[in-house]
Amino acid sequence: MLIDFRQAQLERFIQLARQIEIHSEHYLQFDSVSDFYKSSWLDDFPQGTEWYASGLDDGAEQFEAIICYATAKLIISKGIQTEVHLKIVD
Repeated sequence: MLIDFRQAQLERFIQLARQIEIHSEHYLQFDSVSDFYKSSWLDDFPQGTEWYASGLDDGAEQFEAIICYATAKLIISKGIQTEVHLKIVD
């Protein structure tokens, strides 16, 4: 049996991203861009995952974070309300 390593890693990414989307209150406990980068759960994503955040500055209270792996992207918009969306491109 052949295992497609890239597909397995993508499925791992999607599984964790869905957990974050569903249970965001457990994962998204940060108040600034700086806190986002310190989140230990970022290390749970498969190797090769990229993430970045944009905000007014390092202490911004409103920002957007993007976490990407292959064709999947988790978008976190942090402001008055926090919104989390998983997008998968086929």
